[in-house]
Amino acid sequence: MAIIETAGATDVGLRRLNNEDAFVIMPEHLVVAVADGMGGASAGEVASSIFVTAVREYFTVSAVASEEEAYQLVQQVFSVANNRMVEHVIRNPHDSGMGCTAELLTFAERRYIIGHVGDSRIYLFRNGVLRQLTKDHSLVQIQVDGGIITAEAARVHPKKNIVLRAVGIDKDISLDILRGNLLPDDLFILCSDGLTDMIEDTELVTILLAPVTLLQKIEQLVESAKKAGGKDNITVVLCQVTNI
Repeated sequence: MAIIETAGATDVGLRRLNNEDAFVIMPEHLVVAVADGMGGASAGEVASSIFVTAVREYFTVSAVASEEEAYQLVQQVFSVANNRMVEHVIRNPHDSGMGCTAELLTFAERRYIIGHVGDSRIYLFRNGVLRQLTKDHSLVQIQVDGGIITAEAARVHPKKNIVLRAVGIDKDISLDILRGNLLPDDLFILCSDGLTDMIEDTELVTILLAPVTLLQKIEQLVESAKKAGGKDNITVVLCQVTNI
């Protein structure tokens, strides 16, 4: 069984009046998650809260012993959270358009299992090399994939925040589940786009390499995003594998 060290933080940023992001870290249950809410008024905040609540509920009750069990549990969490958001909007039509992007990471049998919807991200920092594991479900990502624009142009594109998939928007959710092998000292980064829209990967790597605690790394990441403009809520969770 993997042993993990975790830390997380969320910040409203410099431009927003409220924080629609949420995160959960449960190292004893080998799970961490980040959600970035969307919707009018406080609806985005409600959506992200519904998602992290589902993570807490299902991973507290269920003991994950195998990779297949973890896979099924990830699917279940996203499905339940999606249904709860859809039902919320039916009861509260003024919250129409409510939803969230969501990232969930868990471990079983020396493997990682990721659930991903939207344009929040999960990265793997291994042996000094940063790799983005998730692919944004966004309009500009489709244009990058099609060779219409470059990745550099996508960072400043006026439509970069148009998300094509989210939890709670439709009755049927389209979910990416990614899996891979674990190595000792693997460091996973879960974050909302309030971080990645503000700082380049090179700065992210520099901070991750610093000989400080996970919480201090997070504090530096949040501060860097705010110094770059802090245009959105900023949420970061770090999860390091200390033993497998």
